[in-house]
Amino acid sequence: MSHASLKAKLRCVGLTDTGKVREHNEDMIAHDSEIGLLVLADGMGGYNAGEVASGLAVKIILAMVRDAIEREDLSIGDRQAGLSRAGIILRDAVARANKIIHQTARSQPNCEGMGTTVVACLFHNNKVTLAHVGDSRAYRLRGRQLKQITSDHSLLQELVDRGFYSPEEALRAKNKNYVTRALGVDAEVEVELQEQAVERGDIWLLCSDGLNDMVQDDDIHITLGNCGTDLNAVSSQLVKKANDNGGKDNISVVMAEVVDSFPARSGIISQILQRFS
Repeated sequence: MSHASLKAKLRCVGLTDTGKVREHNEDMIAHDSEIGLLVLADGMGGYNAGEVASGLAVKIILAMVRDAIEREDLSIGDRQAGLSRAGIILRDAVARANKIIHQTARSQPNCEGMGTTVVACLFHNNKVTLAHVGDSRAYRLRGRQLKQITSDHSLLQELVDRGFYSPEEALRAKNKNYVTRALGVDAEVEVELQEQAVERGDIWLLCSDGLNDMVQDDDIHITLGNCGTDLNAVSSQLVKKANDNGGKDNISVVMAEVVDSFPARSGIISQILQRFS
């Protein structure tokens, strides 16, 4: 295996909860600190098909990324596409998940019309590559600053971007949950990718809208600050706050704390080690 395990470098936790109103949990989460991957999906569709869509998304992305990392060197990029290897791997995995969900939705009558959001991040070489479709979010706490890293693919966000609403008005708007992009709806999907530098001490948080619709960013920030690096306590506290505020949707969080730096091994050393691994 060409990829050094990130287990000692990242501390990962995840928690998902049905909330107070819904009968089923259609969110799905996964994390793998060996390969540095976090994934979260928020499914939608009748007859509980949402949990089929989110389950497929997470399983396919996890399997494809694991497989690619076994075989490939993440330190190589594609200069023509302007993408890192990690970016290509994530994009292809999300595209594959989209295709399978779309085919399943068309071939299984009880899955008709299902779809899912997804947000995933892959840590490598002191960086993180993020892929997202829909309104599930990624945040980063660095020092004392909490920043929303992804931008929702939602009608509401479009209206904010175009100046119809201020961000404050958007918090009170009614049409919060209309997503403009989701996996499984069409045969092709546009995956938004970005890459960020990672610093020791960073806390990265992925969440479904069941958290950020119920708990404002300031409150998420305070919770992260209060619990320090006990990520299990943080995730429990965040879910509790969302439920205390009404718990109108399923609530999911996946978090990673960057415990230590993880630079890529240089090419020649990596190649020699590969022969012996």
